[in-house]
Parts: sequence; C-alpha cells; structure tokens
Amino acid sequence: MVCPCFSVAVVCLAFVATSAFAQIKVENPWVRGAVPGQRSTGAFLDITSARDATIVKAESPVAGVVEVHVSEMKNDVMTMRAVPAVPLPAGKQVHFAPGSYHIMLMDLKQPVKNGESVPLELTVEYPDRKRETVEVKAEVRALGTSQQTPAAAAKR
Repeated sequence: MVCPCFSVAVVCLAFVATSAFAQIKVENPWVRGAVPGQRSTGAFLDITSARDATIVKAESPVAGVVEVHVSEMKNDVMTMRAVPAVPLPAGKQVHFAPGSYHIMLMDLKQPVKNGESVPLELTVEYPDRKRETVEVKAEVRALGTSQQTPAAAAKR
C-alpha cells in the first residue's frame, strides 16, 4: 500500500515540473491548403516565450522534410531561405506568417485537406541549453480563404 503523503508529494512534484516547462504559448496555428499534386506548403503561428529562447527545430509526420524558413525582400525580389534558428525574446510575440518566418512542410506524404489538423513539433532551446518540445495542432485552411483569425484582423 502506498502512503497517502507519498501520493500527494508525487502529484505536487508533477505539477511543479509541468509549470516549470510551460514557458511557450502558441496561438493561431494554421497550415495553408494545398492543391492536388502540390508537394509542399507552409505552416504559420504566433509564438511567445516567457523567457529568452530559440526555436532550433521543427518536425511533422505529414512531411518528409520540415524546415524553418524566412521570406525577405531583397532588391525588390522576395526571397526565401532556411534558417537554423529563430530567436524568441522573452515576453514578445513572434509571428510566423506569409512573407516572414514560416515552417515549410516539403515532400508531403499525402495532400493536406481543408479542416484537417496537422501535428507539428517545435524544439525550443533556452540559454541554459535545456530543450523543450512544443506540440502544436495546426488547422488546414483552404486556399483563397482569409488566412487570419478574426482577432488578428481586428488588430489592423
């Protein structure tokens, strides 16, 4: 028989461990719908870390290759490139949006369909080198529909 005090202590420790790692808040995750035959698409979200951190990796079982990219205007030409990391300054929301940072899902294993949920895993590293995995479910939104949530549109 387990001592009731021991059980309470285990539950309290589990709560402390959980709250210690609850450093990341993800809002508005979505994936751009793809047309039949399209082998890649983008995932977007807003992310805030309670303390300084860096996104160092992204993964998803729906794609053979997953990379964090940034789009930038250079000499009047939009360019896109993979980046090894994205800084998350403490308390500041970082937007992963079309024309900015985004997660590229390439070599799709099957088409992503409107309304489906796409699982994403983000690996976040803190200055002390400790890492946390953040699991995200991103809804697929059809091409040609508003890509913003009503809250994001209201901020304009």
